Amino acid sequence: CWQSDFTHYRLSTPYGQPGADTEIITWLDDHSRYALHLSAHARITAVIVLRSFTQTAHRHGYPASTLTDNGMVYTVRLAGGKNSGGRTSLETELFRLGITQKNGSPHHPQTQGKVERFQQTLKKWLRAQPNQPTTITELQLLLDEFADEYNQRRPHRSLEHRATPATAYTTSIKATPSSTPRDDTHNRVRHDRIDKSGTVSLRVAGHLRHIGIGRTHAGTHVTLLIQELDVTVINAATGEILRELTIDLNRDYQAAGTKK
Repeated sequence: CWQSDFTHYRLSTPYGQPGADTEIITWLDDHSRYALHLSAHARITAVIVLRSFTQTAHRHGYPASTLTDNGMVYTVRLAGGKNSGGRTSLETELFRLGITQKNGSPHHPQTQGKVERFQQTLKKWLRAQPNQPTTITELQLLLDEFADEYNQRRPHRSLEHRATPATAYTTSIKATPSSTPRDDTHNRVRHDRIDKSGTVSLRVAGHLRHIGIGRTHAGTHVTLLIQELDVTVINAATGEILRELTIDLNRDYQAAGTKK
């Protein structure tokens, strides 16, 4: 299981005054506390979350599960309104790979306690550095230095024999994604209206997809039945099926007259 979270750290100006705010994302191995990934960004987005996960997986292999909070860069499964029932790009990838996705309860950070404590240790170490970073590049160099020290040389009091995270990580058997496909499909019902260009929009895998229906239906109120990537667009007044398709994730515009 990999835990992930992000935290804030303020850069310094060359004159020692508070500078720009940054955000640091962490991927931490739950069992060994091994810091798998640390990177600094101006702002953490859903795209960065997926990219950092993929980079970490290419280096360490895929985990059996992930654990994060309910931040919308990680999940929109529990969100309300127009995002209800959808998936972020990370959620889509985890589902595709058969990786179990776990999320802590809202306002209950203790569930992600290991990564929360890790971030506290990280920020305490950063604040103690005599030369505070003035750029994201400088901050990243410090993060790399901290990760090396934390993983390789710092005994961890929560680990057996006060081992280092690196020792605990490298000597442990790694769980992998389940070979059984996940069956927690996301079913959604959306109510919308076809716009003047003849399209209706739907957020899928973290991106807004525009589904072509046809200009003759402009202004028509529709009901969208969505199961994963399969979408049925129905005229809300008459019940007529206007279009059935499977969303092509390689395209933002799903042209009318095609299955994808």
